[in-house]
Amino acid sequence: MNTARRIFFGLVWLATAAGSWSRADTAPPATPAPTSAAPRTVTYADAAILGLVEGTTEFLPVSSIGHTILASHALGLDQPIPLRDASGQPIILSNRRGDPATPAYFTLKDSVDVYNVMVQAGPIAAILVLFWRRVWSLLRGVLGRDPQGLLVLRNLLLAFVPAGTLGFLGNQWIHAHLFSYQPVAAALVAGALVMLAAEHWRKKKSAGLADPPGPELHELTCRQALLIGLCQCASLWPGTSRSMTTIVGGYLVGLRPARAAEFSFLLGLLTLTSASGYEAVKHLAELRAGLPVGPLLLGVTVATIAAVVTVRWFVSWIARHGLSAFAWYRLALAATVFWVMKG
Repeated sequence: MNTARRIFFGLVWLATAAGSWSRADTAPPATPAPTSAAPRTVTYADAAILGLVEGTTEFLPVSSIGHTILASHALGLDQPIPLRDASGQPIILSNRRGDPATPAYFTLKDSVDVYNVMVQAGPIAAILVLFWRRVWSLLRGVLGRDPQGLLVLRNLLLAFVPAGTLGFLGNQWIHAHLFSYQPVAAALVAGALVMLAAEHWRKKKSAGLADPPGPELHELTCRQALLIGLCQCASLWPGTSRSMTTIVGGYLVGLRPARAAEFSFLLGLLTLTSASGYEAVKHLAELRAGLPVGPLLLGVTVATIAAVVTVRWFVSWIARHGLSAFAWYRLALAATVFWVMKG
């Protein structure tokens, strides 16, 4: 088996090995009955911190979801404390099945998990600003005025389908079993090893070439775009990183680092928009009752500014240095998480 296949199957393993972290009981964890004490809520300070973490890490191969989960834990926001609406009544989840006699309350952790997805609107806005010419090309392609833009859009849609489908079908299971620090730390380690292997393979393949050739985004075949999409499925395990899996997938089909990063950014428009929109529609009633609008808007604003700065820097960095530094960062972060959480 050649190195490229090892890297690909490593990403497939990332998407399936998360099952080893699941609990024997697949039912959602019990939510304590609401108390009369005022519960912890998402403050403006919390929103600004989480927005900064999301915007800085979304397009880096270090896992934004993993970082926001860790940040939420550090801020004490991952508690199963039932939230109350403006009238003081506990908010009951309308979309969770179970025994009608035992209501499922919308908790602080539920609220923050949804917030961490919806704040991705910030990075979406950043990509629209930074890559408006490419986005305009995609729109012109839909209208039949830009053949290359239409081909890029086709490739993005093909790359989106695998993870989009799997994420939709497994969303509830992923939230119930993988949104905690143990699986995140494990994914940081596993992803780092895949990144080091991918970077070693890329450098070996392009050794001696001052400017290694590679396809442009519109030159990717349907099969190559689908392969990138299959790699992205591994990112459903929080801590793996959507950016990392799509960039590694780009490496496997021959994209240069900067082009692989650009494809990852554009694919993020589809992935993040669908994820944020799905969560907003799914939890609209609960969000209106339990998640303040002000902190959410602040978080999105902070995330937008942070993402603009980060993306500009990252494109330059990856073109010159590749992914290795981020792999070592992930290993150091995972070691710190295990040490702190087990202490």
